[in-house]
Amino acid sequence: MRNISDVIEHYLKHIIESSNEELIEVKRSELAEQFDCVPSQINYVIRTRFTVEKGYMVESKRGGGGYIRIIKVTPDNHLDLYDQLIELTSGQISQTAALNIIERLYNEEALTKREANLMQSVIDREVLNVKLPYRDVLRAEIMKAMLTTLKYKEMNE
Repeated sequence: MRNISDVIEHYLKHIIESSNEELIEVKRSELAEQFDCVPSQINYVIRTRFTVEKGYMVESKRGGGGYIRIIKVTPDNHLDLYDQLIELTSGQISQTAALNIIERLYNEEALTKREANLMQSVIDREVLNVKLPYRDVLRAEIMKAMLTTLKYKEMNE
């Protein structure tokens, strides 16, 4: 059985996919009532399942007329996607965010399964046996190098 967060995520993604537009607006309180949960559960799902790394932008307005707007970001091509993700990896990046980026690349068919598996193995915290925050900085540099290589491979094909 899936947990409530999975159910809410699936529901929201289904609405986005079935919509003719790349965005939806929902009311936090209405979703909480629909799924019989507290509004903070909705916040958790939005914050963790609809991230930039996963290809979403979220806007929210609090208050009585408040809403949550979830926008599916779809790049024009793989080169734009690589550029966007290279920008996201500057500085430092957590393992979770890096895995989300790899998953997004795979889902958007910008990576093969083999390439995704290789990337995942290289950025793992067990492989990058360095203390934080240096590990996240090192992971960002490795991710940037891999994304840049994939981008230029794509340009030369």
